[in-house]
Amino acid sequence: MEAKRGILVVSFGTSILGTLKNCIEDTEDEIKNEFKEYAVRRAFTSGIIIKKLKNQKKIYIDTVPEALDKMRDEGFREVYVQPLHIMPGDEYDKVVRCIDEYQGSFSKLVLGRPVLYRQSDYVIAARALEKQLPPLSQNEAVVLMGHGSSHPSNSSYALFQYVLDDLKIRNTFVATVEGYPAIDNIIPKLKENNIEKVTLMPFMLVAGDHATNDMAGEDNDSWKQILKSKGFEINTYLHGLGENKAFQEIYVQHIRDCIEGNPLMDEKMKVKM
Repeated sequence: MEAKRGILVVSFGTSILGTLKNCIEDTEDEIKNEFKEYAVRRAFTSGIIIKKLKNQKKIYIDTVPEALDKMRDEGFREVYVQPLHIMPGDEYDKVVRCIDEYQGSFSKLVLGRPVLYRQSDYVIAARALEKQLPPLSQNEAVVLMGHGSSHPSNSSYALFQYVLDDLKIRNTFVATVEGYPAIDNIIPKLKENNIEKVTLMPFMLVAGDHATNDMAGEDNDSWKQILKSKGFEINTYLHGLGENKAFQEIYVQHIRDCIEGNPLMDEKMKVKM
């Protein structure tokens, strides 16, 4: 009998059902379409979101250990774990530690990488992002909202900005909610470039609470209101990266890399700058 093979798709999660469908479920569906011979399962890393969905909406989502326990008990021997995280920060580290603990439970257990990991990943992600950017005149810009972190991998955002600049994806700036650079660090750059109109866009898998409240909310401390108070005209783009087919293809490729035996190792840049 052929050994059972599976893919566990792991994300931080969201309690907003429309976003869950459009960003996470649609990405999972793309993975299912590409890997029809594998069973595809879901897990979240946020205990708060798992609890909220259970208590408020009677929706039950596994943690990573729960999902792996079920797959082990159901006789899976080969499992590929693909995170939908953007960079290898705290949430990714949680998954790394969990996978280490479960290495003896399967004949093959392989962890994939987030969107930003290898050098070439940054170029691929920038080109994927480019597909959803609006046409920009000289006085218009896009400001991306990343989550940000105190984790050392917060530097991923600075590297991504560097790649955007090198690729001549102009007037596109990266800031974070909980790291550096913050929105206050971006405002001088907007003024230096004579920007008058700004489109705010989440650089996150889902357009969840951060996007709807911290980015596009009506409170005075939202990015929208801060920039308005500085004289900028503001548009908002409330769609997570999970809705972008090019980002879905990134996750598919990262799974393919796992199956082919090269999930995390760096490689020479294959994409022309």
